[in-house]
Amino acid sequence: MPSRNAPLGHASLLRSLVLFNAVFAVQTLLDLVYLWGGADLPDHMSHAEYAHRGAYPLIATALLAAGFVLVAMRRGGPGDYSPLIRGLVHAWIAQNVLLCLSSMLRLGLYVEAYSLTELRVAAGLWMGLVAIGLVLILLRILLNRSNQWLIAANLASLVTVLYISAFINFPAFIARFNVYHSQEISQEGPPLDLAYLSSLGPSVIPALDLYLSMLPEHLIDRRSEAVTVRYYLARNFGMRRSDWRNWTFRAARLESYLLAPAAIAR
Repeated sequence: MPSRNAPLGHASLLRSLVLFNAVFAVQTLLDLVYLWGGADLPDHMSHAEYAHRGAYPLIATALLAAGFVLVAMRRGGPGDYSPLIRGLVHAWIAQNVLLCLSSMLRLGLYVEAYSLTELRVAAGLWMGLVAIGLVLILLRILLNRSNQWLIAANLASLVTVLYISAFINFPAFIARFNVYHSQEISQEGPPLDLAYLSSLGPSVIPALDLYLSMLPEHLIDRRSEAVTVRYYLARNFGMRRSDWRNWTFRAARLESYLLAPAAIAR
């Protein structure tokens, strides 16, 4: 049996797990009140700040959760000899799961109030990876896998997410999402941020066409602004170098779309 007073032995791990579980019990209680209970945010607290305060601790706690499992639940480690440490590790992982779910809900409230952006999509993907990591931690404990298995499984999930993301046109997805959830179209949420859509590049042109087709007739100023943004995006796209070295599948699809009769009529 390893020394109970070692730097990463029974006593130090026990105190750390008790402390972190107590701290996050307070955070979990606050999330239950403000998120799941529907209580109003404190004065001078915006949805943006609330979402940021939930996302940043998630990074630290995810690393801490993995570290506790690697140290406490290693073969021959303190978790093999102490049911109390095993129970505290399980409680710690459960609190991380709740924090991950709360962070996702915070992000959803943030997007609902301020629309979707590339950084918010990245935050959602990160939270998804954390959720996968927590599930893998639970599987590692339940199936009695090694720490090497846990690290390899997390690396595999990261590579898979990055690989799939390479095939997703995020600017087009963000633009379409913001169009459908804009105040002008859905009567809820924020007005469509045309300046931000313009910064995403020509991939947003189909979403702008959708916006123009759904925009109420009385919003003449918004229509004029959207038409102007679309014009400059299409013009800049048409002025790009079009030799074979610059060919991409997405650019070819957009070019076909812009050459279609319906798009030309706009």
